[in-house]
Amino acid sequence: MKDIILKAENISKQYRLGVVGTGTLTHDLNRWWHRIRGKEDPYLKIGDTNDRSTKGTSDYVWALQDINFEVERGEVLGIIGKNGAGKSTLLKILSKVTAPTTGSIKSRGRIASLLEVGTGFNGEMTGRENIFLNGAILGMTKKEIASKLDEIIEFSGCERYIDTPVKRYSSGMTVRLAFAVAAFLEPEILVIDEVLAVGDAEFQKKAIGKMQDISKGEGRTVLFVSHNMAAVKSLCTRVIILENGIKIKEGNTVEIIESYLNDTGTVMEVKYENEENSIGNNFVKLKNAKISKITNNNYILLDEKFDIIFKFWVSDFKVGSVNLSLNIFNVEKVLLFNSYTKIIDSKAGLLNATFNIPSNIFNIGFYSVEVMVVVNHSQIFYCFDEILKFEIVENERNSSWYGNHSGLIRPNIKSEISID
Repeated sequence: MKDIILKAENISKQYRLGVVGTGTLTHDLNRWWHRIRGKEDPYLKIGDTNDRSTKGTSDYVWALQDINFEVERGEVLGIIGKNGAGKSTLLKILSKVTAPTTGSIKSRGRIASLLEVGTGFNGEMTGRENIFLNGAILGMTKKEIASKLDEIIEFSGCERYIDTPVKRYSSGMTVRLAFAVAAFLEPEILVIDEVLAVGDAEFQKKAIGKMQDISKGEGRTVLFVSHNMAAVKSLCTRVIILENGIKIKEGNTVEIIESYLNDTGTVMEVKYENEENSIGNNFVKLKNAKISKITNNNYILLDEKFDIIFKFWVSDFKVGSVNLSLNIFNVEKVLLFNSYTKIIDSKAGLLNATFNIPSNIFNIGFYSVEVMVVVNHSQIFYCFDEILKFEIVENERNSSWYGNHSGLIRPNIKSEISID
């Protein structure tokens, strides 16, 4: 018998674009007229899918559409997807911050949520006062909160500032304290958005360890949204993928993450005909970015060397010097390496740069390219994120190998072996 602690049934959320509120007075009156006659809201039948890359034809957009899932007690459910997929909207509905347009949420027990920096905190109150405030909101007595107070303060690392108003905290300190409050005040369901990314590496490690203790050791339920696939993989027992407000896949963590990452695809060239339509800023605009290689296909062989070529329109912005910094990431956004060009004097014209990438560096898989325009030796003037994407595949000579070579890189290392 499943011990279901949270159930979402046909959850949909509709928003009206461009204005605050539900729309015009005419629309509100029309809704009211349908409601008193016991009929459905007439505007639920209209609205575009939540695709940010296309221009819609309706003033209404569906941030979520017909989301269904169940969560068992002690389970850690990961929710992943691109920016704008509806992840945060779903968590706000689950936390009862906002109501769904249609559908219902059924839960058993208290829900504590950490949706954004400073959620539920009063900036004028001290950290200590906010701990008691949040505990009271969760329905705990003053005595229960006091019994956990020392653990919360110690975990947060904010002991020196605990009697200082929260408005004077940095974003990292605020997240530390907010997470400690949410984790130690023993809610049955803990809902966490991407906010942990604000914390430093040490705190993220502590937070993930605490969430593992909460789910495995204490049998409480965690809903976790993150773009950090390594964290999702280590923490979650099951994963849901959202795309344009629709649940497209659900299942085993490893399989779902691999499916999500392998949908990356390749972008071997980006080209703009004129500066007006290009991306960039007042100083630099992209003309062309491409991966150049000998073979004519949309992937790169393991032992194939290639060039990453950039062309930029540069304005005379009186910045002194300029150079490019190149970052290569794998699908889990782990930085493999950084490389940079020499520094040259800046002037108006066409900036050309080529990075020669040798063979036998990458393991098989998908990779993304980020290039930063750096001025005056240290200032990042513009960052072109994921401007190119490429895939490394096995060579034919390696086709007899049926295993998976582990590791982030795959150098062709010469070795010797013998038996005397």
